[in-house]
Amino acid sequence: MEFRSHMNLALEQARAAAQRGEVPVGAVIVADGRVVAAAGNRTRELNDPTAHAEILALRAACAAAGSERLAGHDLYVTLEPCAMCAAALAAARIRRIYYGAADPKSGGVAHGARVFSHKQAHHVPEIYDGIGGQEAADLLRDFFAARRDPKG
Repeated sequence: MEFRSHMNLALEQARAAAQRGEVPVGAVIVADGRVVAAAGNRTRELNDPTAHAEILALRAACAAAGSERLAGHDLYVTLEPCAMCAAALAAARIRRIYYGAADPKSGGVAHGARVFSHKQAHHVPEIYDGIGGQEAADLLRDFFAARRDPKG
């Protein structure tokens, strides 16, 4: 099967999250080239600190698969997953993670906790970074700049 990035759909989910006043992060889970789940952050809307885009997409994909394991599934997410999301992705046995922007402050893959590099990590997915990274970073930067602007 030829590689096809689904980052554009993840970016659409991130833009929709920003429109709802959420931090603009979007996630898409794909199996056999088919999108099985897509979500954007909803922590404020749901009053749930675990309602990150990745977690919501995982929940939907697991429900669709009828299993807590998603072997053979790939995640596209606009921002490097945090430690919570990385641990959940390991527990779900996600095959590959493609992420856009790096997150030096709160990332859990290449920064911070580096969840998958610990010997306790019971599953280590393939990681690909920087896909759609500039657009994802711009979306985040613009979102937070508008929140700091007293006129915005």
